[in-house]
Amino acid sequence: MTKGGMESVEVFTAEGKGRGLKAQKEFLPGDVIFAEPAYAAVVFDSLTHVICHTCFKRQERLHRCGQCKFAYYCDRTCQRAAWLNHKNECSAIKRHGKAPTENIRLAARILWKMEREGSGLSEGCLVSIEELQNHVESFGEEEKKELRADVESFLEFWPPHCQQFGMQFISHIFGVISCNGFTLSDQRGLQAVGVGIFPNLCQANHDCWPNCTVVFNNGNHEAVRSMFHTQMRIELRALNKIAPGDELTVSYVDFLNLSEERRKQLKKQYYFDCTCEHCKKQLKDDLMLAVKAGESKPSADTVKEVIQFSKDTLEKINKARMEGQYHEVVKLCRECLKKQEPVLGDTNIYLLRILSIASEVLSYLQMFEEAADYAKRMVDGYLKIYHPNNAQLGMAVMRAGVTHWHAGLIEAGHGLICKAYAILLITHGPSHPITKDLEVMRVQTEMELRMFQQNEFMYYKMREAALKNQKIQVMPEPSNENAPSLFHKKE
Repeated sequence: MTKGGMESVEVFTAEGKGRGLKAQKEFLPGDVIFAEPAYAAVVFDSLTHVICHTCFKRQERLHRCGQCKFAYYCDRTCQRAAWLNHKNECSAIKRHGKAPTENIRLAARILWKMEREGSGLSEGCLVSIEELQNHVESFGEEEKKELRADVESFLEFWPPHCQQFGMQFISHIFGVISCNGFTLSDQRGLQAVGVGIFPNLCQANHDCWPNCTVVFNNGNHEAVRSMFHTQMRIELRALNKIAPGDELTVSYVDFLNLSEERRKQLKKQYYFDCTCEHCKKQLKDDLMLAVKAGESKPSADTVKEVIQFSKDTLEKINKARMEGQYHEVVKLCRECLKKQEPVLGDTNIYLLRILSIASEVLSYLQMFEEAADYAKRMVDGYLKIYHPNNAQLGMAVMRAGVTHWHAGLIEAGHGLICKAYAILLITHGPSHPITKDLEVMRVQTEMELRMFQQNEFMYYKMREAALKNQKIQVMPEPSNENAPSLFHKKE
């Protein structure tokens, strides 16, 4: 079997769920079940000039297409690799006078590919674009209105000399984009930068406690010889041992929500009722709603009041973050934690949300000791709720490890960085930029830890001198976005 080939999976009809994917062989945690290049993909409208249109990496200086003045690339290698998909788009943008929105561009790229290769199965695809779900019949009035506007804009952009498609088929393509568009991230995996269609991935059904995860790999065009270049792709990776015949599942939403909230979100965005074990039995809901145990258990009214206060505070925090008022965010978090701590349990999601924001913003403000305390409590809660090999858990543990390291808490910092590394080796693989960064940190903290264990006094003296001579590495500015979700869905 070729790595990333489709021989190890098969499409089957899952009872009550339509099509699904099934393993044909055994997989172990971290195994790549398959890798799939995008059928078509585009950069988000807001980022077209800072993200490469071929590999979706964020770069300082990009080359602009001299013809349409719209597309940007890392270098000539990426520009050449893009030409097959950009050629029609390039002339259509020149003719139209400007580039249309990301939805129109993606639909056009899909249809140009069908014009080139014909409809039916593309190489390596288990299903054709025609067979993908569009859920147009489930659209509400607002969605139908948006669909009609998209179809009209598409027809204005689509060149008259290209193959013409019927209105119904164009609507089908927009429906497919709406419920199957996959979020593409930059090379650090931290920011959503584009949307693509991956027909094989679309066959994987949802489970709130899945046995697989999806990671976006930007590929590599930096090797001197082009035969060693790798293309942009998604990788479906096993999270635990999978037996032949097991259904392969991924999670479309973040698990850190009550089962009722996850079900609502899935119904609204993907038009199905989740019947997974965790939703049916409301598993972990008790942890996510935990209140302080002990003799003086808070009353139901007190709990209700504190949760409402937490929700109101989270709204104020979002507003302050949008305006970059980070000291105000810290003040709001501290006030909220003061109210939450005597009432809510250590795994309560409202407490965990505030701890997460507080630790991230305080790290950015270089108030590392307070940030480390909150980060530790956040991670302790997450470890009781998330699947042990969850990518978002891995990222949170990594952030906590870096915060402890910056705070001079080398033992705890190194331990957390090692824990994060073990998770991300499974979810992202050893060659992903985040895993490579973590490996460097792991080696560095291990070296510092040895020095600390040999002579604590000398360790702190050297650390102090190093910090005086060199500005401590500033944490990235807190993002107002959540980690990129799996499928891209316009709200």
